[in-house]
Amino acid sequence: MAVSANRLELLQIADAVAREKVIDREIVLAAMADAIQKAARSRYGSESNIRADINSKTGEIRLQRLLEVVEQAEDYSTQIPLLLARDRNPDAKIGDFIADPLPPMDFGRIAAQSAKQVIVQKVREAERDRQFDEFKDRVGEIVNGTVKRVEYGNVIVDLGRGEGIVRRDEMIPRENVRYGDRIRAYVYDVRREQRGPQIFLSRTHPQFMVKLFTMEVPEIYDGIIQIKSVARDPGSRAKIAVISNDSSIDPVGACVGMRGSRVQAVVGELQGEKIDIIPWSNEPANFVVNALQPAEVAKVVLDEDSERIEVVVPDEQLSLAIGRRGQNVRLASQLTGWDIDIMTEAEESERRQKEFNERSKLFMDSLDVDEMVGQVLASEGFAAVEELAYVDLEEISSIDGFDDDTAVEIQTRAREYLDRIEAEMDEKRKKLGVSDELRQIDGMTAQMMVALGEEGIKTIEDFAGCAADDLVGWSERKNGETKKFEGVFSKFDVSRVEAENMIVQARLAAGWITEEELASQQVEETDAEAEAGDETGDEQDA
Repeated sequence: MAVSANRLELLQIADAVAREKVIDREIVLAAMADAIQKAARSRYGSESNIRADINSKTGEIRLQRLLEVVEQAEDYSTQIPLLLARDRNPDAKIGDFIADPLPPMDFGRIAAQSAKQVIVQKVREAERDRQFDEFKDRVGEIVNGTVKRVEYGNVIVDLGRGEGIVRRDEMIPRENVRYGDRIRAYVYDVRREQRGPQIFLSRTHPQFMVKLFTMEVPEIYDGIIQIKSVARDPGSRAKIAVISNDSSIDPVGACVGMRGSRVQAVVGELQGEKIDIIPWSNEPANFVVNALQPAEVAKVVLDEDSERIEVVVPDEQLSLAIGRRGQNVRLASQLTGWDIDIMTEAEESERRQKEFNERSKLFMDSLDVDEMVGQVLASEGFAAVEELAYVDLEEISSIDGFDDDTAVEIQTRAREYLDRIEAEMDEKRKKLGVSDELRQIDGMTAQMMVALGEEGIKTIEDFAGCAADDLVGWSERKNGETKKFEGVFSKFDVSRVEAENMIVQARLAAGWITEEELASQQVEETDAEAEAGDETGDEQDA
């Protein structure tokens, strides 16, 4: 290849490369100019500042050496004295560059090879940039492609103007694909990496199923029906919760389609994965009952603080509710976001009887009453001695067989018991070295102070440094299962809000914050919540 080569042929080559790689023609011409510059430097000296320009219309190549204008030149290959520069350009000043035209040159074999490498690298970089720009905005879409090759279980997919990868764990289990097979997948991530843009595809992602239903069900595409949540055990079973914004349209029926045509199209794409379509409800109890279909539920008990729900089913429905290897209850838990405990009616009855016996024994031991009185108190719904100590006397005296004197005696014994426990705990607290200052905090008891002392929290400063999670515990949800971590106050009836208030009191007492700073912070939080509410309202109006 030579600078004097046929100009028309040079432009034809640039056009052909641009079409083949689907990149801008100017990028190819710029790459060719860079290659010519590199070859020229190898001839005229690597320290020379060579510039090559290719006319995009005529194909004419111009080679120039740029010389910096200086007061006194030290290197004549890159600099030119001001006096000489003004001979060429009277307006030249220090810091300008003078273009020194160079004659056309022929490429040697090594220079040509080097130029080719520059062009290939520049074109490849441009192609990678084009791929990244094209696919970065397609995250969340379904793409079609052809299997190019399979490497160690990972499937490389030709997407036409890019190449994606479906990793082994993103393929549906027991799904076999071969070279040339057509494949559909969900784009869940596009990253710019050293070896070029990486387009990550998935066939197991929950949103893959959502997009398939959107393609098959016009009502979902139009926004009449919403898919609220999805849970999948890829290749085996899935649950999908739907709701209709139009009361005249049945969301489940619309997703199933005439004779199951719509859902079967999705099932076919997912290699026979069984799909339960469930009506969504904003009532957690109803939603969980729906999610456990086809099992029948007798009763549910919600614990909203820990997002846990107990479900009671008839004995013969237990295996159906749990599902094979726990699949049904696991998917229902993922779908609803609640931890689900399933028990039979017999197990629930046994557990309730056990709790009743434990409460009865607690009252017998702490109040020094006989078994009958302990059982009566437990059956009336009292669960702790504290409730008896501070409840209105009428609630005790109104129990059948109890009178005012009995109520007063029971409450007196309850308070004496609590005072005794408090004194014992206070003694233990002192032995642990827990500061008296902690008593200033509203809601703090001697038992709590003992628990703090056992964890090494002994001063008001120690307590001020705690977070709410340290006191009441926290939960981490992973793979549809929630793992609970205990806090110092987990065994006490302390809510997260109460724990946060106690910590704020400790920080005020320790001088970490002032009342003015606290008030200012609360005003800012109130304003932020009001703004968030206004934005939500505007969105709903829109």
